[in-house]
Amino acid sequence: MLDAALGLLNVARSEFIVGGQKSGKSRRAEDLARSWLARAPGHRAVLIATARAGDAEMSRRISRHRNDRAHRIPALVTVEEPVELAAAIRLHSQADTMVVVDCLTLWLTNLMWCEHARAAPAAPTLADPVGATAALLDAITGAPGPVVVVSNEIGLGVVPMGQEVRAFVDALGTLNQRVAGFCQRATLMVAGLPLSLKSAP
Repeated sequence: MLDAALGLLNVARSEFIVGGQKSGKSRRAEDLARSWLARAPGHRAVLIATARAGDAEMSRRISRHRNDRAHRIPALVTVEEPVELAAAIRLHSQADTMVVVDCLTLWLTNLMWCEHARAAPAAPTLADPVGATAALLDAITGAPGPVVVVSNEIGLGVVPMGQEVRAFVDALGTLNQRVAGFCQRATLMVAGLPLSLKSAP
C-alpha cells in the first residue's frame, strides 16, 4: 500500500540528494518533506540533523538553520543525532513519516574524528565506518516510510594536500556511491536545479 501511495505522490521510497556547498540540496529535501506533509493530514516528517557544534560559529549556523526550517516548515520535526544515524532512522521511521537525513558529510566527519581524537587533533581516528555504513544502508532499505538522504560532493576539485583530508574525500566518495546505489532515486543539485541521476522504478 505504501508503494502505491508513494507512486501517486511521485515520492521515492528512498532518495539520495548530492551536490556542492549551497547547491540547493537541503532545500530540495525540505521541499520533498513539505510536499509529503501537505498530501495527507496524517503525514509526519522528521529531519535528522547530524551537525555537531564544535565552535561558536558552528553553533550560530546550526541555530540559524533550525530557526529557518521552523519558519519555512513548522511541521517538520528536527532531531539531532551526530553519530548513531542508523538507530535514529529506525527510531523515527514509520509508514506515515518521511525521514530526512541532513547530512552524510557531517555524519562521516563525526564518525572519523571521534571524541577521543580531541586529545590528538593531528591524528584523527576512524571509528568503524564500514560497520556504521552497513547499518545505515540496512536502516534505509528497511525503513517503513520514505527516507531522503543529503550529502556533499567534494571530489570535483584538486586533490587535497593533507593525508587526512585525502582520506576523508575518499571515504565520503565511497559512502556516497554506496548510499546512491541502495536508494531508489538519486539527484544531483547544481545551482539550485535538480539533475536526475537515477529514477525510481
